[in-house]
Formats: sequence, C-alpha cells, structure tokens
Amino acid sequence: MAKVKICGLRTQTDVKIVNRYLPEYVGFVFANTRRFVTDEQAFAMRKTLDDRIQAVGVFVNEPMEHIVQLCDAGVINAVQLHGDETEAYIQKIKRETDICVIKAVRVQHADQVMECMSSEADFMLFDTYKEGMPGGTGERFSLEILQESFAELRERNLIIKPYFLAGGLNSGNAAQVICQTDCYAVDVSTGVETDGVKDEMKIKRFIDCVRKKF
Repeated sequence: MAKVKICGLRTQTDVKIVNRYLPEYVGFVFANTRRFVTDEQAFAMRKTLDDRIQAVGVFVNEPMEHIVQLCDAGVINAVQLHGDETEAYIQKIKRETDICVIKAVRVQHADQVMECMSSEADFMLFDTYKEGMPGGTGERFSLEILQESFAELRERNLIIKPYFLAGGLNSGNAAQVICQTDCYAVDVSTGVETDGVKDEMKIKRFIDCVRKKF
C-alpha cells in the first residue's frame, strides 16, 4: 500500500488534523513559497506532531548549515530537495545528519528524468514542471514520461529508487495513479486545500482513498 505525505503544513490546526488521520509523512516548507514556514513555526508544529508521523523539511538550494541545524534540533527527520543540489551536496547532508534524503525532479521529458536520477538520495520525488515554481503547482504531469524513462533504466540494468509522486493529486485520482505506478508514496498539498487552507475532509478522503477505505 502506498504511503501518504501531506505537504505544506503551516498551523497548529493543520497538525491537529494530520494527527487524527496519521499520514506517514508531512512536509514543512522552508522554501520561498506561499507555504513557507519559519524555523520557529516548524519547531512549534513538530512538538505537537504525533511521533508516528515523519516530518520532512522541504528546501530549494538551502545553505547546508541551516538544514543540519534543523535536523540536530529534531525539527525534521527527513530532507526533501527541490533545487539544483548536487550529488556531493546530498552525500554531505547524509554524512552530517544521517537522515533520509528525498531528491525532487520536476518532470519535463524522459531523458531529463534519467539525467536527474540521484544515486545518493534515498528516495526520488517526481513533480510537475512549471517555470518559476519549485513545486506545489496543483497540476498533473504525464505518467508516460516516467514509464518511458523507467523502461530505459531497466534496459540498462540500472536501479530505480523508490519514489514519491506529486503534482495535481487529489482523492479523485490518487487511486488510479497508484494503480498505474509502483510509487512508494503519494504527496499532496493543493489537492487537500480549500482556498489555500488545509481542509480536514479533503485530507480524510485522500487518505481513505489511498488506504482503500472508500
């Protein structure tokens, strides 16, 4: 069964909601987007987050020192990278923090996906490409692009890392996407919001859909 990540938590109300439905992961966004949270906000949310939920810090080309500080303080226990981070950068994070690293790729075409595969990250994350936006577009991308790139990787006998799928997911399409792929987890933000605010019923429906409780 695919795991669930609810990304872009910003308030204690958001934390109370996820604590009721227990997705495996939540995301705190430290990148400059409308879902940005400060270190202090993230720390306060982490203190009340159920221990069974993994807190993922989402970054874009972040100074290494900041990520290490958040990890050492126990604010996050996984790192998600949406920028131009190199393999050496990922390797250093893992050496200094010993936590899970997820490398995001904004999908454009099959060759680009293959070129962006990380050998150092623990997981990949595939999201929709939109110029000027590192993520959170609320739009789908063609799964055929992934299927084409994965087929080529298999032909070359290369390992396909377990991966998260993001981009335009909601309770109406998550089950179909999971059936069409072998994704490790589905990642949602816009699809569980109403007017830019996390919606408890949408979160419940999304998680129920993924866990086949509908």
